[in-house]
Amino acid sequence: MDINILLFILVGFIAQMIDGALGMAYGVSSNTFLLGLGIPPAAASASVHMAEVVTTGISGYSHWKLGNVDMKLVRRLLVPGVIGGLLGAYILTTIDGNIIKPYIAVYLMVMGGIIIYKAFTMTPRKKYDEYHGPRISLLGLFGGFFDAIGGGGWGPVVTSTLVAHGKHVRRTIGSVNFSEFFVTLGESILFIFTLNFTEYWQIILGLLIGGAIAAPIAARLAQKLPVKTLMIVVGILIILLSIRTLYLAVK
Repeated sequence: MDINILLFILVGFIAQMIDGALGMAYGVSSNTFLLGLGIPPAAASASVHMAEVVTTGISGYSHWKLGNVDMKLVRRLLVPGVIGGLLGAYILTTIDGNIIKPYIAVYLMVMGGIIIYKAFTMTPRKKYDEYHGPRISLLGLFGGFFDAIGGGGWGPVVTSTLVAHGKHVRRTIGSVNFSEFFVTLGESILFIFTLNFTEYWQIILGLLIGGAIAAPIAARLAQKLPVKTLMIVVGILIILLSIRTLYLAVK
């Protein structure tokens, strides 16, 4: 087996372990690692989203079956999220990777900071905000756009914002995960038509294998690991890796 695919399996494994424990950050984590390995931004984002089509599909269906999906919230998020994702994916494939890589590294640093911030500020509420206004559609648009540009971020941007504004945690996670499948699918279709995927099959396969191995382990550990500590560690790791990527891109 090619040594490269082993690296991508490891990336998929670590990213899925993080996502399984936190309920978000698969895309941000895996894209940060891939950029750190020198993968071009468009290739990294495309590969992550191709792998995520499978994982988000399973996750979204599971949440729907469990009754965790608020269709009113989904209707506010889904279409704007897909539009934002398509726009971000198109821009990513038309700009030189060397030019955009520093900006993506900065974006991922911000995502790492958001994860750390949420670790200290996200607390359970007794009363939840059930009103889903037009601003949620705008959040979906921005979430989809930055998700495509940064190779991830739908969960950290959309889920964390909604929960921070008083939305019901379980239904928010379920609805955002359900919507994410369609956002990821739209981005992946655009990537298929604009990129040569014969060059990236090892990345996609590695991410899928690593994620499949990690999924059952992460599900067990999620019940035992201290989430706040893990969020802080993950946030710091993403920031440090992004600083390295930024340094290599601008030196």
